[in-house]
Amino acid sequence: MVLIFGIVFLILLKWGFPTITSMVEKRNEHISESLKMAAEAEARMAQLSQEQAKMIEQTKAEQSQILKDAAKAREEILAKAKEDAAAQTSKMIATAKTQIDEEREAALSDIRRQVSVLAVEVAEKVLRKELKENAAQMALIDKMVDEVSQSEFKEEN
Repeated sequence: MVLIFGIVFLILLKWGFPTITSMVEKRNEHISESLKMAAEAEARMAQLSQEQAKMIEQTKAEQSQILKDAAKAREEILAKAKEDAAAQTSKMIATAKTQIDEEREAALSDIRRQVSVLAVEVAEKVLRKELKENAAQMALIDKMVDEVSQSEFKEEN
């Protein structure tokens, strides 16, 4: 039995232990490589986490800037709209004033025309009443010719 044990031990020593030892070493190397890769993956994850945090900060900063720009643009648009409304209101008021003035002038002109027509009608009635006779008509014509002559004489001098 000792002899069989010795033979089995020698066979194991020659072929079995080197194979087992090489397998254990390969397994040990594989585990070491896996640990290195896990450490590298963890480092990459930490770096990605930092980059993600930076990107989130940048995004928040950009969002804040966009909101500020939008608020500024809104204020500019509102100011422009107010200016345009004020200008248009002023223009409408000026147009209305011009139209009122024109209508007032037209009304005054119409009143003047009506007054002059009435004055001519009244004068015509008065003259017909007073100038029923030919002698009175001739005296009035002479008087008017004299007045016209005198006014022409004054304009020449």
